[in-house]
Amino acid sequence: MEDDRKDAVYGTPQKYDPTFKGPIYNRGCTDIICCVLLFLAIVGYVAVGIIAWTHGDPRKVIYPTDSRGEFCGQKGTKNADKPFLFYFNIVKCASPLVLLEFHCPTPQICVKQCPDRYLTFLSARNSRDFDYYKQFCVPGFKNNKGVAEVLRDGECPAVIIPSKPLAQRCFPAIHASKGVLMVGNETTYEDGHGTRKNVTDLVEGAKKANKVLEARQLAMQIFEDYTVSWYWIVIGLVIAMLLSLMFIVLLRFLAGVMVWVMIVMVILVLGYGIFHCYAEYSRLRGEAGSDVSLVDLGFQTDLRVYLHLRQTWMAFMIILSILEVVIILLLIFLRKRILIAIALIKEASRAVGHVMCSMLYPLVTFFLLCLCIAYWASTSVFLSTSNVAVYKIVDDTPCPLLGKTCNPETFPLNESRQCPNGRCQFAFYGGESTYHRALLGLQIFNAFMFFWLANFVLALGQVTLAGAFASYYWAMRKPDDMPAFPLFSAFGRALRYHTGSLAFGSLILAIVQIIRVMLEYLDQRLKAAQNKFAKFLMVCLKCCFWCLEKFIKFLNRNAYIMIAIYGTNFCTSARNAFFLLMRNIIRVAVLDKVTDFLFLLGKLLIVGSVGILAFFFFTHRIRIVQDTAPPLNYYWVPILTVIIGSYLIAHGFFSVYGMCVDTLFLCFCEDLERNDGSQERPYFMSPELKDILLKGSSQAGKQEEVEEE
Repeated sequence: MEDDRKDAVYGTPQKYDPTFKGPIYNRGCTDIICCVLLFLAIVGYVAVGIIAWTHGDPRKVIYPTDSRGEFCGQKGTKNADKPFLFYFNIVKCASPLVLLEFHCPTPQICVKQCPDRYLTFLSARNSRDFDYYKQFCVPGFKNNKGVAEVLRDGECPAVIIPSKPLAQRCFPAIHASKGVLMVGNETTYEDGHGTRKNVTDLVEGAKKANKVLEARQLAMQIFEDYTVSWYWIVIGLVIAMLLSLMFIVLLRFLAGVMVWVMIVMVILVLGYGIFHCYAEYSRLRGEAGSDVSLVDLGFQTDLRVYLHLRQTWMAFMIILSILEVVIILLLIFLRKRILIAIALIKEASRAVGHVMCSMLYPLVTFFLLCLCIAYWASTSVFLSTSNVAVYKIVDDTPCPLLGKTCNPETFPLNESRQCPNGRCQFAFYGGESTYHRALLGLQIFNAFMFFWLANFVLALGQVTLAGAFASYYWAMRKPDDMPAFPLFSAFGRALRYHTGSLAFGSLILAIVQIIRVMLEYLDQRLKAAQNKFAKFLMVCLKCCFWCLEKFIKFLNRNAYIMIAIYGTNFCTSARNAFFLLMRNIIRVAVLDKVTDFLFLLGKLLIVGSVGILAFFFFTHRIRIVQDTAPPLNYYWVPILTVIIGSYLIAHGFFSVYGMCVDTLFLCFCEDLERNDGSQERPYFMSPELKDILLKGSSQAGKQEEVEEE
């Protein structure tokens, strides 16, 4: 009676059908409306890209611009030999206007070099230093005005201060001597108007001007690290690929042995990590500065600083110890279920062995994802740089037109009466046209289309692999009854009949993902807010949408398997897959998730091995190749790149096995409902799989019943 109630709630089990022999070949197109919608969206996406590439100019990201909106240091322009941007009065960069409109309200020009001496315009004008001083005046400056007029018109700075270039900008060369801030050998400076000011005023101005540049400077240093270490990163990724390939090949022939070797190796790698952390923790005992806490140190871009703290190694040791204990406990409690999962992995290995080209399919997915990422990134950059130069009226005295937009070519003629001392200065890149007002919406559309297309590519891969492995399972005589090219047949069916269904599933997931991005953006904006209810609501929304995204990914994955087998539309496939899993919920807990855990251990083994090798190499701890490792600004840049890349490579190879296991598991559940193992209704599963899975799942079911009682 309990089984009947379960069937009533979660649908009717599949009935025996003597004509069913696996993936249906006579099928029709599904979810045609979503297919048309995807086509129109791609056409619109291409149109947005063309418009962005027409209006955009990526040079605005690379080169600084002067008060006329001209690039500094770009080849082929009049400022090609002037790579640095010089601020007339950097103290004005401390104004809140910098944070509101992202520009300093002071004239800016391109110069060949930053000033290396302290001079005022008044003292330099009648001295031999004036030729040196003139290079920091506006181009074409003629010394035919009085001092007051020159300074009023902003043709020359009132004072120049020893400066150093930072991200192609000239900032005051401020240093500390015995805790006192100084420029050169002075703690004060003359502003050119007869007033002496403190050096701290320069610090505030430089800080505000530098806020916009800190991220760019960090990016440039990271880029430099990539330029000198890229080939070693590639070698590390190749090693990860070879390890993954070797592991998969060995898994094909020695599934049981490799799983236990993988488990032991993960425990050993984590154990070595704990030992290494303890050794470093003990070595730093008594060293000066090693007892500083992480909270007191704060955030540092150079992560090597943290490795000189005992607290860092203690934190690493605690994290690895907890992870080690959790894995060991899981292995103890799941030891019987691991044996059942190994049988499923063995069957998956046989399926992969008969469809060996499936191991190369992740390369197709990777290539298509790279195209999506490249198109999204380039379109985003061009959209961000498609603004036009906006000029605004700047005046040191009260002016009714202050802050209004102006035309630098006609400014002195039209506005000179109302603002006699005003200047038409380049403010920022923007615009007031319809296109410029729609830029934010276009950026959101760009991000949404990236999510949609990326999810579509992943869905295409899942349906293709599911169709190929389903052909293996539903072949009574394996591999004689399999089609000649199961992978290519599944790929053709997916594109020909189910593009709309794939677009439907990926559209739902993309909507949830873009909502999560918007929530993250709002969360960043609300961080400064003091409303605790708003913060609590934001955390709840982020948690709910995270859970929703995970559930949709799980549902989509199984829906795609049903689409590959039966050729039904997305909604029908999702419903049938969900009901089938709920009718076999005990087997899902016993088999499917345990195999996911084992595959996760395999990924951790590969990532941990390559990560440890990269750490010792880039930190010059391998004596044989100690002189070969390149000098770096941040050695964590190539290490993190290798670790992330290794995980993606390992995930790509293991995803084939994961999809194979999920497909075989759903087919196994269908097989149990359709057939009974008799001669009239024989099982399609292999005898080895039948003996272990049926026995293991029945034991698990009895164990669950005992626990419930």
